[in-house]
Amino acid sequence: MAYFSFLILTSLCIAGREALTLSECGAFARRPEYTDISVVCGTSAIDLAIQICPVVYTGYNRSLLILNHIRDNMDCQGTLDTSVAPPVVRFSFPIREGNACGSNFMTTSAPGTGIFSDFSNIQTVNVSGVIRSFDPTMGTITYNAELKYFYSCAYPLEYLINNTQVDVSSSSIALKDNNGSFISTLSMALYKDVNYTTPLVIPPLGVELRTNIYVQVEASNLTSQYFVLLDRCYASTNAQPSNSTFFNLFVSCSKDQLTTMLENGDSQKARFFFPAFRFIEQQNETISTYYLHCITRLCESSTCSTFKQCNRKKRSVETTVVQESITEPSVLTVPIKAKTETPALSKEEAMSGGQSDGKRASVGLGIAVAILVVMGVAAILMAASFYRKLKRLS
Repeated sequence: MAYFSFLILTSLCIAGREALTLSECGAFARRPEYTDISVVCGTSAIDLAIQICPVVYTGYNRSLLILNHIRDNMDCQGTLDTSVAPPVVRFSFPIREGNACGSNFMTTSAPGTGIFSDFSNIQTVNVSGVIRSFDPTMGTITYNAELKYFYSCAYPLEYLINNTQVDVSSSSIALKDNNGSFISTLSMALYKDVNYTTPLVIPPLGVELRTNIYVQVEASNLTSQYFVLLDRCYASTNAQPSNSTFFNLFVSCSKDQLTTMLENGDSQKARFFFPAFRFIEQQNETISTYYLHCITRLCESSTCSTFKQCNRKKRSVETTVVQESITEPSVLTVPIKAKTETPALSKEEAMSGGQSDGKRASVGLGIAVAILVVMGVAAILMAASFYRKLKRLS
Protein backbone atom coordinates (compact mmCIF):
# COMPACT_ATOMS: atom_id res chain seq x y z
CA MET A 1 0.00 0.00 0.00
CA ALA A 2 1.20 3.48 -0.76
CA TYR A 3 2.89 5.71 1.78
CA PHE A 4 2.80 9.48 2.14
CA SER A 5 5.34 12.04 3.19
CA PHE A 6 4.94 15.68 4.17
CA LEU A 7 7.30 18.53 4.98
CA ILE A 8 6.34 21.68 6.90
CA LEU A 9 8.68 24.65 6.56
CA THR A 10 7.75 27.35 9.05
CA SER A 11 10.66 29.74 8.40
CA LEU A 12 13.99 29.87 6.64
CA CYS A 13 17.31 30.82 8.20
CA ILE A 14 20.90 29.54 8.04
CA ALA A 15 22.31 28.60 11.44
CA GLY A 16 23.85 25.71 13.37
CA ARG A 17 26.69 23.30 12.72
CA GLU A 18 27.17 21.45 9.45
CA ALA A 19 28.45 17.97 8.77
CA LEU A 20 28.29 18.64 5.04
CA THR A 21 29.15 22.07 3.61
CA LEU A 22 27.06 23.98 1.15
CA SER A 23 29.93 23.91 -1.31
CA GLU A 24 30.01 20.11 -1.07
CA CYS A 25 26.29 20.03 -1.83
CA GLY A 26 26.78 22.06 -4.98
CA ALA A 27 23.64 22.16 -7.13
CA PHE A 28 21.71 20.09 -4.52
CA ALA A 29 21.79 23.01 -2.03
CA ARG A 30 18.27 24.46 -2.20
CA ARG A 31 15.17 25.15 -0.15
CA PRO A 32 13.36 22.05 1.23
CA GLU A 33 10.53 20.48 -0.80
CA TYR A 34 7.76 18.02 -0.08
CA THR A 35 9.54 15.31 -2.07
CA ASP A 36 12.73 15.38 0.02
CA ILE A 37 11.72 12.27 2.00
CA SER A 38 11.37 8.76 0.60
CA VAL A 39 9.75 5.90 2.51
CA VAL A 40 10.19 2.17 1.92
CA CYS A 41 7.56 0.12 3.75
CA GLY A 42 9.36 -3.20 4.06
CA THR A 43 8.10 -6.47 5.48
CA SER A 44 10.21 -6.32 8.63
CA ALA A 45 11.49 -2.72 8.77
CA ILE A 46 10.66 0.77 7.53
CA ASP A 47 13.47 2.67 5.81
CA LEU A 48 13.48 6.46 5.48
CA ALA A 49 15.83 8.63 3.42
CA ILE A 50 15.93 12.45 3.66
CA GLN A 51 17.95 14.59 1.29
CA ILE A 52 20.55 16.28 3.50
CA CYS A 53 21.51 19.25 1.32
CA PRO A 54 18.18 21.09 1.77
CA VAL A 55 18.60 20.45 5.51
CA VAL A 56 22.12 21.95 5.39
CA TYR A 57 20.79 24.86 3.31
CA THR A 58 18.21 25.51 6.06
CA GLY A 59 20.92 25.52 8.73
CA TYR A 60 20.86 22.04 10.32
CA ASN A 61 22.97 18.90 10.06
CA ARG A 62 22.43 15.17 10.38
CA SER A 63 22.62 15.09 14.20
CA LEU A 64 19.88 17.73 14.49
CA LEU A 65 17.28 15.56 12.73
CA ILE A 66 15.42 13.71 15.51
CA LEU A 67 13.12 10.73 14.91
CA ASN A 68 9.97 10.85 17.10
CA HIS A 69 11.70 12.91 19.85
CA ILE A 70 14.14 10.05 20.55
CA ARG A 71 17.68 11.40 21.02
CA ASP A 72 19.34 8.91 23.36
CA ASN A 73 18.94 5.74 21.27
CA MET A 74 21.73 5.22 18.73
CA ASP A 75 19.55 2.77 16.76
CA CYS A 76 17.06 5.54 16.08
CA GLN A 77 19.56 8.11 14.80
CA GLY A 78 20.15 8.82 11.15
CA THR A 79 23.33 7.98 9.24
CA LEU A 80 24.79 10.14 6.51
CA ASP A 81 25.12 8.47 3.10
CA THR A 82 27.21 10.46 0.60
CA SER A 83 27.60 7.55 -1.82
CA VAL A 84 24.40 8.53 -3.60
CA ALA A 85 23.46 11.71 -5.43
CA PRO A 86 21.93 13.67 -3.88
CA PRO A 87 23.33 12.60 -0.47
CA VAL A 88 20.79 11.50 2.15
CA VAL A 89 20.37 10.78 5.85
CA ARG A 90 18.97 7.26 6.38
CA PHE A 91 16.78 6.01 9.21
CA SER A 92 15.74 2.39 9.65
CA PHE A 93 13.67 0.74 12.39
CA PRO A 94 11.78 -2.55 12.81
CA ILE A 95 8.02 -2.92 12.50
CA ARG A 96 7.40 -3.99 16.05
CA GLU A 97 5.46 -2.12 18.72
CA GLY A 98 7.71 -1.04 21.56
CA ASN A 99 10.80 -1.19 19.37
CA ALA A 100 9.93 1.00 16.38
CA CYS A 101 11.69 4.19 17.49
CA GLY A 102 8.52 5.78 18.84
CA SER A 103 6.35 5.11 15.79
CA ASN A 104 2.60 5.11 16.27
CA PHE A 105 0.65 1.91 15.49
CA MET A 106 -3.04 2.23 14.64
CA THR A 107 -5.19 -0.69 13.52
CA THR A 108 -8.45 0.05 11.70
CA SER A 109 -11.22 -2.27 10.50
CA ALA A 110 -13.61 -2.07 7.57
CA PRO A 111 -15.99 -4.42 5.72
CA GLY A 112 -14.26 -6.56 3.11
CA THR A 113 -14.75 -5.89 -0.61
CA GLY A 114 -14.05 -7.88 -3.77
CA ILE A 115 -12.56 -11.27 -3.01
CA PHE A 116 -12.77 -10.43 0.70
CA SER A 117 -16.48 -9.53 0.62
CA ASP A 118 -17.30 -12.68 2.62
CA PHE A 119 -15.73 -11.10 5.69
CA SER A 120 -17.10 -8.17 7.65
CA ASN A 121 -13.91 -7.17 9.45
CA ILE A 122 -10.78 -6.58 7.37
CA GLN A 123 -7.95 -4.95 9.31
CA THR A 124 -5.22 -2.53 8.24
CA VAL A 125 -2.34 -1.43 10.48
CA ASN A 126 -0.85 2.03 10.00
CA VAL A 127 2.67 2.80 11.24
CA SER A 128 3.46 6.52 11.34
CA GLY A 129 5.73 9.14 12.88
CA VAL A 130 7.72 12.29 12.24
CA ILE A 131 11.33 13.45 11.93
CA ARG A 132 11.80 16.96 13.29
CA SER A 133 14.67 19.41 13.28
CA PHE A 134 16.07 20.24 16.71
CA ASP A 135 16.83 23.92 17.30
CA PRO A 136 19.71 24.39 19.79
CA THR A 137 18.98 28.12 20.19
CA MET A 138 18.59 29.26 23.79
CA GLY A 139 16.17 32.11 24.53
CA THR A 140 12.67 33.31 23.91
CA ILE A 141 12.77 33.52 20.11
CA THR A 142 14.62 31.87 17.24
CA TYR A 143 15.24 32.68 13.59
CA ASN A 144 15.85 29.07 12.62
CA ALA A 145 13.48 27.12 10.45
CA GLU A 146 11.55 24.13 11.75
CA LEU A 147 11.49 21.09 9.54
CA LYS A 148 9.00 18.23 9.91
CA TYR A 149 9.10 15.09 7.81
CA PHE A 150 6.05 12.87 8.28
CA TYR A 151 5.99 9.23 7.24
CA SER A 152 3.23 6.63 7.17
CA CYS A 153 3.07 2.99 6.08
CA ALA A 154 -0.27 1.20 5.83
CA TYR A 155 -0.26 -2.62 5.76
CA PRO A 156 -3.37 -4.66 4.93
CA LEU A 157 -3.66 -7.74 7.13
CA GLU A 158 -5.68 -9.93 4.74
CA TYR A 159 -4.15 -11.69 1.73
CA LEU A 160 -5.13 -14.20 -0.92
CA ILE A 161 -2.62 -16.99 -1.38
CA ASN A 162 -3.21 -19.11 -4.47
CA ASN A 163 -1.17 -22.24 -4.17
CA THR A 164 -0.78 -25.66 -5.04
CA GLN A 165 1.08 -28.03 -7.02
CA VAL A 166 4.11 -29.84 -5.85
CA ASP A 167 5.04 -32.15 -8.69
CA VAL A 168 8.78 -31.74 -8.19
CA SER A 169 10.94 -32.60 -5.21
CA SER A 170 11.19 -28.99 -4.08
CA SER A 171 10.14 -25.51 -5.14
CA SER A 172 11.01 -21.98 -4.19
CA ILE A 173 9.07 -18.75 -4.66
CA ALA A 174 10.56 -15.27 -4.80
CA LEU A 175 8.43 -12.13 -4.67
CA LYS A 176 9.38 -8.50 -4.94
CA ASP A 177 9.06 -6.81 -1.55
CA ASN A 178 6.08 -4.56 -2.29
CA ASN A 179 5.77 -1.42 -0.22
CA GLY A 180 3.21 -1.79 2.52
CA SER A 181 2.60 -5.53 2.11
CA PHE A 182 3.45 -8.64 4.12
CA ILE A 183 2.48 -10.97 1.26
CA SER A 184 6.10 -11.89 0.51
CA THR A 185 6.50 -13.26 4.04
CA LEU A 186 3.71 -15.81 3.45
CA SER A 187 4.10 -19.20 1.83
CA MET A 188 2.02 -22.35 1.45
CA ALA A 189 3.43 -25.86 1.20
CA LEU A 190 2.03 -29.40 1.01
CA TYR A 191 3.23 -32.34 3.09
CA LYS A 192 2.54 -36.07 3.20
CA ASP A 193 2.70 -36.59 6.99
CA VAL A 194 0.94 -35.13 10.00
CA ASN A 195 4.25 -34.00 11.47
CA TYR A 196 4.89 -31.78 8.43
CA THR A 197 8.41 -33.12 7.94
CA THR A 198 8.16 -34.70 4.47
CA PRO A 199 7.11 -32.50 1.51
CA LEU A 200 4.42 -34.01 -0.69
CA VAL A 201 5.79 -34.95 -4.10
CA ILE A 202 2.86 -35.51 -6.43
CA PRO A 203 3.47 -38.39 -8.91
CA PRO A 204 3.06 -37.72 -12.65
CA LEU A 205 -0.23 -39.64 -12.61
CA GLY A 206 -1.47 -37.81 -9.52
CA VAL A 207 -2.07 -38.81 -5.92
CA GLU A 208 -4.45 -41.59 -4.98
CA LEU A 209 -7.95 -40.49 -4.09
CA ARG A 210 -8.56 -40.23 -0.33
CA THR A 211 -4.83 -39.73 0.35
CA ASN A 212 -4.45 -37.12 3.10
CA ILE A 213 -2.90 -33.86 1.88
CA TYR A 214 -1.38 -31.80 4.70
CA VAL A 215 -1.30 -28.02 4.12
CA GLN A 216 0.80 -25.44 5.97
CA VAL A 217 0.63 -21.67 5.55
CA GLU A 218 3.56 -19.98 7.25
CA ALA A 219 4.87 -16.45 7.80
CA SER A 220 8.65 -16.05 7.80
CA ASN A 221 10.80 -12.97 8.47
CA LEU A 222 7.75 -11.29 9.99
CA THR A 223 7.60 -9.40 13.24
CA SER A 224 6.44 -11.66 16.08
CA GLN A 225 3.57 -9.25 16.71
CA TYR A 226 1.33 -11.00 14.13
CA PHE A 227 -0.08 -14.53 13.88
CA VAL A 228 -1.43 -16.37 10.82
CA LEU A 229 -5.18 -17.03 10.68
CA LEU A 230 -6.82 -18.77 7.70
CA ASP A 231 -10.23 -17.29 6.94
CA ARG A 232 -11.07 -19.44 3.95
CA CYS A 233 -9.43 -22.15 1.84
CA TYR A 234 -11.00 -23.57 -1.30
CA ALA A 235 -10.13 -25.55 -4.42
CA SER A 236 -11.01 -24.52 -7.97
CA THR A 237 -10.65 -26.12 -11.38
CA ASN A 238 -8.88 -23.02 -12.71
CA ALA A 239 -5.72 -21.34 -11.40
CA GLN A 240 -7.53 -18.00 -11.49
CA PRO A 241 -11.02 -19.10 -10.45
CA SER A 242 -12.98 -16.87 -12.79
CA ASN A 243 -16.13 -18.68 -13.93
CA SER A 244 -14.76 -21.97 -12.65
CA THR A 245 -16.16 -24.56 -10.28
CA PHE A 246 -14.83 -24.35 -6.74
CA PHE A 247 -15.23 -26.30 -3.52
CA ASN A 248 -14.87 -24.75 -0.05
CA LEU A 249 -12.71 -26.75 2.32
CA PHE A 250 -13.65 -24.29 5.06
CA VAL A 251 -14.94 -20.75 5.54
CA SER A 252 -14.44 -19.37 9.04
CA CYS A 253 -15.93 -21.99 11.39
CA SER A 254 -17.91 -23.78 8.67
CA LYS A 255 -15.92 -26.59 7.12
CA ASP A 256 -16.33 -29.66 5.01
CA GLN A 257 -16.80 -32.73 7.22
CA LEU A 258 -13.61 -34.34 5.86
CA THR A 259 -11.40 -31.28 6.45
CA THR A 260 -9.45 -31.34 9.72
CA MET A 261 -8.00 -28.14 11.22
CA LEU A 262 -4.87 -28.72 13.30
CA GLU A 263 -3.68 -25.18 14.08
CA ASN A 264 -5.06 -21.78 13.15
CA GLY A 265 -4.50 -18.31 14.64
CA ASP A 266 -2.19 -19.57 17.38
CA SER A 267 1.25 -18.88 15.90
CA GLN A 268 2.95 -17.81 12.68
CA LYS A 269 1.84 -21.01 10.95
CA ALA A 270 -1.56 -22.56 10.25
CA ARG A 271 -2.09 -26.24 9.45
CA PHE A 272 -4.95 -28.42 8.19
CA PHE A 273 -5.43 -31.50 6.04
CA PHE A 274 -8.04 -33.03 3.74
CA PRO A 275 -8.36 -36.23 1.68
CA ALA A 276 -7.57 -35.98 -2.04
CA PHE A 277 -10.70 -35.77 -4.17
CA ARG A 278 -11.58 -35.12 -7.78
CA PHE A 279 -14.03 -32.80 -9.52
CA ILE A 280 -16.85 -34.69 -11.24
CA GLU A 281 -16.62 -32.44 -14.29
CA GLN A 282 -13.13 -33.86 -14.91
CA GLN A 283 -14.34 -37.49 -14.90
CA ASN A 284 -13.28 -38.06 -18.51
CA GLU A 285 -9.73 -36.89 -17.83
CA THR A 286 -6.95 -39.21 -16.74
CA ILE A 287 -5.82 -36.76 -14.03
CA SER A 288 -8.03 -34.34 -12.09
CA THR A 289 -6.04 -31.12 -11.65
CA TYR A 290 -7.26 -28.37 -9.35
CA TYR A 291 -5.84 -25.42 -7.42
CA LEU A 292 -5.84 -24.62 -3.72
CA HIS A 293 -6.41 -21.00 -2.60
CA CYS A 294 -6.28 -19.61 0.94
CA ILE A 295 -7.46 -16.22 2.18
CA THR A 296 -5.03 -15.48 5.00
CA ARG A 297 -5.34 -12.92 7.78
CA LEU A 298 -2.47 -11.56 9.84
CA CYS A 299 -3.86 -10.62 13.23
CA GLU A 300 -2.20 -9.19 16.30
CA SER A 301 -1.40 -12.02 18.69
CA SER A 302 -3.61 -10.48 21.39
CA THR A 303 -6.67 -10.15 19.13
CA CYS A 304 -6.58 -13.34 17.02
CA SER A 305 -9.02 -15.05 19.36
CA THR A 306 -11.74 -12.54 18.47
CA PHE A 307 -11.46 -13.45 14.79
CA LYS A 308 -11.72 -17.16 15.59
CA GLN A 309 -15.24 -16.69 16.91
CA CYS A 310 -18.04 -17.97 14.70
CA ASN A 311 -20.11 -14.81 14.47
CA ARG A 312 -18.41 -13.36 11.43
CA LYS A 313 -20.04 -13.05 8.03
CA LYS A 314 -19.24 -16.20 6.09
CA ARG A 315 -20.16 -18.14 2.99
CA SER A 316 -21.67 -21.60 3.33
CA VAL A 317 -19.52 -24.61 2.50
CA GLU A 318 -20.65 -25.72 -0.92
CA THR A 319 -19.65 -26.44 -4.49
CA THR A 320 -20.65 -23.74 -6.97
CA VAL A 321 -19.29 -21.57 -9.79
CA VAL A 322 -17.39 -18.31 -9.26
CA GLN A 323 -18.86 -15.49 -11.33
CA GLU A 324 -16.49 -12.68 -10.34
CA SER A 325 -12.87 -12.58 -11.45
CA ILE A 326 -10.02 -12.20 -8.97
CA THR A 327 -7.65 -9.34 -9.71
CA GLU A 328 -5.43 -9.30 -6.62
CA PRO A 329 -1.85 -9.60 -7.99
CA SER A 330 0.05 -11.09 -5.05
CA VAL A 331 -0.58 -14.80 -5.56
CA LEU A 332 1.35 -18.04 -5.39
CA THR A 333 0.26 -20.96 -7.54
CA VAL A 334 0.75 -24.74 -7.88
CA PRO A 335 -1.82 -27.42 -9.01
CA ILE A 336 -2.89 -30.56 -7.14
CA LYS A 337 -3.21 -33.69 -9.30
CA ALA A 338 -5.49 -36.55 -8.32
CA LYS A 339 -5.96 -39.86 -10.11
CA THR A 340 -9.20 -40.29 -12.01
CA GLU A 341 -10.28 -43.93 -12.01
CA THR A 342 -11.10 -45.39 -15.47
CA PRO A 343 -14.63 -46.79 -16.00
CA ALA A 344 -14.54 -50.52 -15.24
CA LEU A 345 -16.92 -53.21 -14.05
CA SER A 346 -16.76 -53.33 -10.28
CA LYS A 347 -16.58 -56.58 -8.32
CA GLU A 348 -20.18 -56.15 -7.19
CA GLU A 349 -21.30 -55.42 -10.73
CA ALA A 350 -19.37 -58.44 -12.02
CA MET A 351 -20.93 -60.67 -9.39
CA SER A 352 -24.40 -59.32 -10.01
CA GLY A 353 -23.88 -59.68 -13.74
CA GLY A 354 -22.79 -63.33 -13.32
CA GLN A 355 -25.75 -64.03 -11.12
CA SER A 356 -28.07 -62.56 -13.73
CA ASP A 357 -26.65 -64.82 -16.43
CA GLY A 358 -27.05 -67.84 -14.12
CA LYS A 359 -30.63 -66.91 -13.40
CA ARG A 360 -31.36 -66.60 -17.12
CA ALA A 361 -29.87 -70.10 -17.74
CA SER A 362 -31.82 -71.58 -14.85
CA VAL A 363 -35.08 -70.11 -16.13
CA GLY A 364 -34.45 -71.56 -19.61
CA LEU A 365 -33.66 -74.99 -18.20
CA GLY A 366 -36.81 -74.95 -16.05
CA ILE A 367 -38.99 -74.14 -19.06
CA ALA A 368 -37.46 -76.96 -21.06
CA VAL A 369 -38.02 -79.48 -18.24
CA ALA A 370 -41.61 -78.33 -17.82
CA ILE A 371 -42.31 -78.84 -21.53
CA LEU A 372 -40.83 -82.33 -21.41
CA VAL A 373 -42.92 -83.25 -18.35
CA VAL A 374 -46.11 -82.03 -20.07
CA MET A 375 -45.28 -83.98 -23.19
CA GLY A 376 -44.56 -87.13 -21.12
CA VAL A 377 -47.85 -86.88 -19.24
CA ALA A 378 -49.72 -86.37 -22.50
CA ALA A 379 -48.06 -89.45 -24.01
CA ILE A 380 -48.96 -91.56 -20.96
CA LEU A 381 -52.61 -90.44 -21.10
CA MET A 382 -52.81 -91.18 -24.82
CA ALA A 383 -51.29 -94.64 -24.31
CA ALA A 384 -53.73 -95.44 -21.48
CA SER A 385 -56.72 -94.37 -23.61
CA PHE A 386 -55.54 -96.42 -26.56
CA TYR A 387 -55.05 -99.48 -24.28
CA ARG A 388 -58.63 -99.25 -22.95
CA LYS A 389 -60.05 -99.08 -26.48
CA LEU A 390 -58.15 -102.19 -27.58
CA LYS A 391 -59.32 -104.16 -24.52
CA ARG A 392 -62.92 -103.23 -25.17
CA LEU A 393 -62.74 -104.47 -28.78
CA SER A 394 -61.29 -107.80 -27.77
